[in-house]
Amino acid sequence: MDGQFLRFYVHENQRIHHSLLWEWLLREANKMGIRGGSAFRAMAGFGSHRMLREDHFFELAGTLAIEVQFVVGDEEAARLLDLVQREHIRVFYALIPARFGVLNPGPGDPAPVTPIAVPR
Repeated sequence: MDGQFLRFYVHENQRIHHSLLWEWLLREANKMGIRGGSAFRAMAGFGSHRMLREDHFFELAGTLAIEVQFVVGDEEAARLLDLVQREHIRVFYALIPARFGVLNPGPGDPAPVTPIAVPR
């Protein structure tokens, strides 16, 4: 299938409706019927303020980024982006064209796409 790789970069302590934003994004995507999503905590990074943040054992939580990602169809990406916009959430995102599928699909999986030959 052709679709989109949709990533949101949020602060780990950023909240909406009394929930952490990364949890809210996963929950809302699940309600929409999106097949899956993941959240990953950064070890280090910097953003638009150019301040490098690193994870240290004694550092207080809440200063690093969480990457929330989905591999979705075009319509699913549009619906999720529209929801975030309607909620007036200020968040950085990346939308990257993707081809995805399931190798050796089981019952109920979407129809397989022809795999792309990988050069050796």
